[in-house]
Amino acid sequence: MSADLLRAIEHAAVRGWPALESADIDGWIWRSTSGGSIRANSAATVTWHGTDIAQTIETCEVLYRAREAPCVFTISDVSMPSDLDARLAARGYARGDDHVTMAKALPMAVSRPVLSGPLLPANAHTSTTPTDAWFATYLSGLSEDRRGVARRLIANLPAQALFVSVTPVALERDPQPLTSSTGQTTSTGVTILDGRLASVQCMATQPEYRRQAGAWHVLSAIEALAQQGGASHLYLQTGSDNLAAQALYTKFGFHILGRYHTRTK
Repeated sequence: MSADLLRAIEHAAVRGWPALESADIDGWIWRSTSGGSIRANSAATVTWHGTDIAQTIETCEVLYRAREAPCVFTISDVSMPSDLDARLAARGYARGDDHVTMAKALPMAVSRPVLSGPLLPANAHTSTTPTDAWFATYLSGLSEDRRGVARRLIANLPAQALFVSVTPVALERDPQPLTSSTGQTTSTGVTILDGRLASVQCMATQPEYRRQAGAWHVLSAIEALAQQGGASHLYLQTGSDNLAAQALYTKFGFHILGRYHTRTK
C-alpha cells in the first residue's frame, strides 16, 4: 500500500463526507458546517498548488474568522506542502487528537447483484436513503454537539451512498449472533463507491447490542457491495485511541495505511 493509495483515499474521504459549505483555496478544501464533525469543519490539505503558503493559510483564517469559528487544518501523511505541520506549529497552532486511516485490499469483484443477494449477511439490509430506524441507531453513537447537524450532513452525502442496516437475526454461521428478536435496527454503516475505493462510514451500534457481531455484519455487507461495484480497496478513518474499533477492523483485514491530526488556532 503506497503513498499514492493514501493520497487517493484522502481525496475520496473529502468527497465522501462533504461539508455544508466549502471552497477551493489553492487546492486545499476549506470546509465549514457550523458544528458537527472535525472533518466537516477543517481545511483539507491534500493538494496545494499555490505560490505563497502564508497567504493560503491566511485566506483560510479569514474565512473561518468571518464565521466566528476556529481555524482548523487537517494534517495527514500526504498533506502539501510537506512541512505544513511545522509551519502551523510555528504560527501557534495547537496539535489535536491523532487518527488513523485504514485500508483493506479486496479480492476480484463478483459478477452477481448483491443489494438483496446471497453475498449479503442474512440480517443486513441496504437502501439509498436512511430510514428512521437507521438514524436512531446512528445518532445513538454521536455526542450531543454532533447530533444537531448530523441529519444535514447525511442529506449532503453523494448520491451513490448506500445505507446499511443490521437487524438482530441470528446467523447459523455466526459464533456470536445477535440475541434480540425485535426486528429493530441494531447496527448501521454507510459506504460510498468512488472509483476503485469504497468507504466505511457512520458505523454505530445500539448500546444494548454491542459485542454481538453487529458491526461485523455491517462490514461484511459493505464489502459485498464494494466488490459488486468493482472496488479494489475499502477504507475507513477512526481515532488512534479507539483501540476496540481498530482491533475489529484489523481482524476484518484492514491495515493502518496512514495517520492524520488537526492543527487549531
